[in-house]
Amino acid sequence: MTTEVQTSLKGKVALVTGAASGLGREIALTYAKAGAAVGIADLNIDGANKVAEEIINAGGKAIGVVMDVTSEEQVNQGVEAVVAEFGSIDILVSNAGIQTIESIDKFDYAKWKQMLAIHLDGAFLTTKAALNHMYPAGRGGVVIYMGSVHSHLASKLKAPYVTAKHGLLGLARVLAKEGAEHNVRSHVICPGFVRTPIVEKQIPEQAKELGISEEEVIKNVMLGGTVDGEFTTADDIAQTALFLAAFPNKALTGQSITVSHGWYMH
Repeated sequence: MTTEVQTSLKGKVALVTGAASGLGREIALTYAKAGAAVGIADLNIDGANKVAEEIINAGGKAIGVVMDVTSEEQVNQGVEAVVAEFGSIDILVSNAGIQTIESIDKFDYAKWKQMLAIHLDGAFLTTKAALNHMYPAGRGGVVIYMGSVHSHLASKLKAPYVTAKHGLLGLARVLAKEGAEHNVRSHVICPGFVRTPIVEKQIPEQAKELGISEEEVIKNVMLGGTVDGEFTTADDIAQTALFLAAFPNKALTGQSITVSHGWYMH
């Protein structure tokens, strides 16, 4: 028996966090083109509404929701708003994240806690809220976490980011086990460097911290481990998120998928 892999999300409802810009926006637009109704969740509600409007103007379905992923109340309210608008939630993409560059010995504890809260607490809170609809509805679902090559490797100056991205692997694997009986699958997408606003901000920061030029940061630090010296694109990640969301069964669950031009292979 063969499995025919579809890329249609017609009739599905997705919630994407951090979707006002960067990877989240690209995933939301890609899901909408594939037929999904999309909740655009972000701290920046104006930006979220702009993405939702872009989708609606192209003939799709979307709603912007304000969401601080570290606030249980805002997460629950945002998920409820999406379910109230579209009737269910079938796909969660936990994508919201930030980056702060500093060495461990100088890292501010409050910033450490903020980083872990956004990446890990946010993943937990959005997952819990989504499962409370996925499980009872019996429709199953897919939860996708935005990890990083740093889910597997380490880099200087990124202690909390690397720690958090490693942690997402554990959460996804536990969810794969627990969610199986409810037909809920989970994955971690692990991008290499994509020229998002977060990465653009890192280039001068790393150049300053490491005492090298911005060109050297790009060539040696960011792309030195790739097979072709190329940045991963937002579309590369969005198409991977589409494939994982549309995959029809649990043959593929609990996996980390690295999209990095060969920077990390496993």
